[in-house]
Amino acid sequence: MDSVETWEFGRAVRRWRDRLAPEAVGVPAGGRRRASGLRREELAALAGISADYLTRLEQGRATAPSTQVVESLARALRLTGAERDLLYRLAGHAPPGPDVVPSRITPSVQRLLDRLSHTPVVVYDATWTLLLANAPYHALMGDTTTWRGLERNAVWRNVTRLPSRVVHTPQEQADHEARLVADLRLTASRYPADRALRRLIAELTAGSPRFAELWDAEAPPSLADPSRRKTIDHPAVGPITLDCDTLLVASDDLRISVYTAEPGTEDAERLALATVLGTQSLRL
Repeated sequence: MDSVETWEFGRAVRRWRDRLAPEAVGVPAGGRRRASGLRREELAALAGISADYLTRLEQGRATAPSTQVVESLARALRLTGAERDLLYRLAGHAPPGPDVVPSRITPSVQRLLDRLSHTPVVVYDATWTLLLANAPYHALMGDTTTWRGLERNAVWRNVTRLPSRVVHTPQEQADHEARLVADLRLTASRYPADRALRRLIAELTAGSPRFAELWDAEAPPSLADPSRRKTIDHPAVGPITLDCDTLLVASDDLRISVYTAEPGTEDAERLALATVLGTQSLRL
């Protein structure tokens, strides 16, 4: 990025931050504010970057933000498609085309997520890379905001057996891994020109014998019924058995997993308590 682009990138982010009302993104608007828009630290938290880095971006002291950072800022700022493409260009990147796995959460999907703000929800792209998790999800499953790189990919987390609060039998875990890898194979067939996807598959193959075994299987299983029950071993309230429904947004190739409990049950009470306790701890 040259000096003009660097300055324009920061100015654009600041301008869009100033126009975004806190209530529109679920941020409490209490307290004295100099302007009606988001504070710098609020946008940074929504985008999953540090406030210091956002400050340097806005002031033109940080250059060449990654495509992941640009996409996170575009999502947090609720930009239109044209504005998102402009932000990519100002960052020195070509806007993602149809041959790249989509990672954009469109305004219509965001409105859906806003209406589920009190329900644990997590959003993945077609590579099963985490795009967004709301506060109730963090309260239920643990904080994901510090995850970076492969840590954000559900295929990697499962085939390498990274710690999880979800309770699986060995057979359930094996079946879950096979379903994820099978879905990733389908994604690879739809986006053969996506270089980031090819790098992800290479990293998974090199880093996990289990992934390599499943990837090379002659007849990998298709993704089964995405609606299933899961038991979460919560450290504060104990086991919670929930319905996990994964909604597929075909036009944007997103996977939205929603966790709910039948009203009036002990699981519903435990979920409510876990949400309150977790949300309070995240605010501290």
